[in-house]
Amino acid sequence: MRITIDATSALLRSAGVKGYTYHWLRHLRQQATADQTGDEIRAFPLLGDWGSLDHEHSAMSLVSTLGRLALLHSVNVLGSSILDQVLHGTQVFHAGNLVRRAPQRARLTATVHDLTSWIMPEVHTQATARADRSFAERILKQADGLVAVSEHTRQDAIRVLGIRPERIRTIHSGVAAEYFDAPPQRRARPYVLFVGTIEPRKNLSTLLDAWQSLKPDAREHFDLVIAGPEGWHSSDTMARVRQETNYVGYVPEAELPGLVAGASLFVYPSLYEGFGFPVVQAMAANVPVLSSRTSCLPEIAGDAAVYVDPRSPSEMAIQLTRLLESPEERSRLAHIGRVRAECYRWERCAKESLAFFREIG
Repeated sequence: MRITIDATSALLRSAGVKGYTYHWLRHLRQQATADQTGDEIRAFPLLGDWGSLDHEHSAMSLVSTLGRLALLHSVNVLGSSILDQVLHGTQVFHAGNLVRRAPQRARLTATVHDLTSWIMPEVHTQATARADRSFAERILKQADGLVAVSEHTRQDAIRVLGIRPERIRTIHSGVAAEYFDAPPQRRARPYVLFVGTIEPRKNLSTLLDAWQSLKPDAREHFDLVIAGPEGWHSSDTMARVRQETNYVGYVPEAELPGLVAGASLFVYPSLYEGFGFPVVQAMAANVPVLSSRTSCLPEIAGDAAVYVDPRSPSEMAIQLTRLLESPEERSRLAHIGRVRAECYRWERCAKESLAFFREIG
């Protein structure tokens, strides 16, 4: 069976979806080869081998990038006939969120990453919200089958979009092998780490309020390190991040596992997540986690994290203090997290995904 995965994110500046597609596509191809069933995994639009993951830049040259984005635009404007020509021989097409046309000669699937545009529209731009709704109407509601990256996201899709339960399956995402037991990066002082794009959904202002309320000796002993690019509507938060924390900006993918592994504590105050890659990455790297008690995060981390109300800086400060003052509790959480992270290997995700595609096809 020929399965074509939309990998348009390879051509764009993107974070979570780009990482998901990169690792998923690689492991789908490896699993298809290992299964020896004759399944062929292709990448749309006309992408071959995706060499390395770079969230900030296209995986292809400028000319190749522009040509493939023009092809995507032609599909969206001129219709399904163009898509069917590109997908020749494909039995299942897995669409990404930039595709606006469903194929007529292949079965259609897609991944639901999160429903924040509906549940928390205030943390998105209006353009993003419009694009998400268009994708839902043209692709998600027309698909023959859907993948949800967590059970919480699956239930949101059923409730918010009216997706029939039998049409959507939970297949948890994976974490890159480089994070498992990664050698820690050494810094001058112990540090608490946050990784993610600086934008409203990540809720960094509450974390900064909590951090400033800690006892001075805690802030003198531990640095707060913020890693991630500047996102939308973040100028006020960015000013505080630069003034009140050790801001390291965007960290290349090859350097990130060491930075995560070197942290004394990973803190993730996000208001809503579909899966929460940074939390699982920290768990795989033997780092204890303090996380929001929201969306899918308790499902993903289980008993391997301490949870707080992300709207409460006082509760966050109490738990930060408790964990920073207790190396034993941090060690206990890190051990539980490392064990739980084994549930999120990309090999397992690829195997379950191929089974899903074979049922659809």
